[in-house]
Parts: sequence; C-alpha cells; structure tokens
Amino acid sequence: MSVPVPVHVIYDGECPFCTAYVRMLRLKRAVGEVELLNARDPHPLVDALKDEGIDFDAGMVVKHGNIVHHGAAAVQWLSLMTTPSATFNGLMARIMKDERRARLLYPALRAGRTLALRLKGRQPIHRPEGQGTP
Repeated sequence: MSVPVPVHVIYDGECPFCTAYVRMLRLKRAVGEVELLNARDPHPLVDALKDEGIDFDAGMVVKHGNIVHHGAAAVQWLSLMTTPSATFNGLMARIMKDERRARLLYPALRAGRTLALRLKGRQPIHRPEGQGTP
C-alpha cells in the first residue's frame, strides 16, 4: 500500500483572485488531501520556501512531495490535476493546461493580483507592513 504524497498550495490570502481560485479547485478527487496555506501567515513550510528564495509575490507555489512548482508552473500543475467543472475554474483549467499558454498568460494574472492588492491598500508579501509602498 502506497502512502499518498502530500500536496500544499501556498497562495496570497489577500489576493481576491488567488483566494477564489484555490477555494474553487477540485483537487481532492485527483490527488487526495490538499493543504491550502496563506503565504502571509507564519507556517514552517512557507518560511522554509522563503528561505530557499521563493518569491510569493512572483507567484503561487504548489509543493507535491519534494517537487516545488512556482508561478505559471504551479498554475499549470493545478490545472492538470483539477477535475473538470463548468465554473470559471474549469475554464481556467482548460486554458492553463498548456505550458506555453500558462507561461504567456501568467504575467497578466500576476498584474491583476498586483492591481487588486494596491486597490485594497495591501503591501506585497515580501515587504512587512509599514515599510514603504509597493
């Protein structure tokens, strides 16, 4: 009997798009248990990834066992593992399954995140509150 490989999705909990996306994911059917982590909250895995140089402002992360997917690669992996649905998530999954398309579109998604954070008056993840403007 094999032990399931843990899946962690680390995203910006202040980004309304990121939060909606990860909450709508239908991963459990494909990969089993998934732990959703807000990159802004203290957590040993989040801290370890930051120490390794992962920039959560540059993109969300999927850690599947020992493999780390970041940015467009993370969204593509999630798209490949998401069960089909008729929601916006289903549409995103179909669009982002293609690696080339994911790499081309991801900067626009990141720009939308940056704009949403600015409109909410939130700082980037890497900059502690009260230390300058984005």
